[in-house]
Amino acid sequence: MSINFNNAIGIQLKLARTNNDWSLDVASKNTGVSKAMLGQIERGESSPTVARLWDIATGFHLPLSYFFLTIEHDDLPKNMLNTEAGISISTLFPFDLETKSEIFSLTLAPLHQQISAAHNDGVIEHILVIEGNIEYLLADKWHHLSAGEVVKFNANQKHGYRNVSESKAVFHNIIYYTGGNRSSI
Repeated sequence: MSINFNNAIGIQLKLARTNNDWSLDVASKNTGVSKAMLGQIERGESSPTVARLWDIATGFHLPLSYFFLTIEHDDLPKNMLNTEAGISISTLFPFDLETKSEIFSLTLAPLHQQISAAHNDGVIEHILVIEGNIEYLLADKWHHLSAGEVVKFNANQKHGYRNVSESKAVFHNIIYYTGGNRSSI
């Protein structure tokens, strides 16, 4: 059976809440997302932005790809998350318990900027630019990367990405969870 993206995310959010025995109030306090918004997401009535989904994943100590587990591979190309203008994310490899990592392909529209709040301690991001030019934000400073260039950083701080060109930019994001306890999925 095919499940639409909003419903799939909602199913996984409700499962995470149930597994933790959390009320919407407790989930809201841990994620920084309002109870009303969490309820709307659970019911499939709202499509969370990438930043909001990261807030939820961080609050539950879950990998981002956890929220895509109920989506059949044929539903969307490469499990594409496209919840806001300017950015789309495809899951290349979902979270692997053995390697404690997941890999995404991100596409940024021309001149699009994406800011991410700090993730949990022990989360390390690796960026590999596939196409175009991007800049990444760390310690309130932007750093340039061109196609073929890479960077690795601790993501337990505010960080971001922006496309600095008039054409799309594509990069792969390898997220490695070294610390804390990632829930088994």
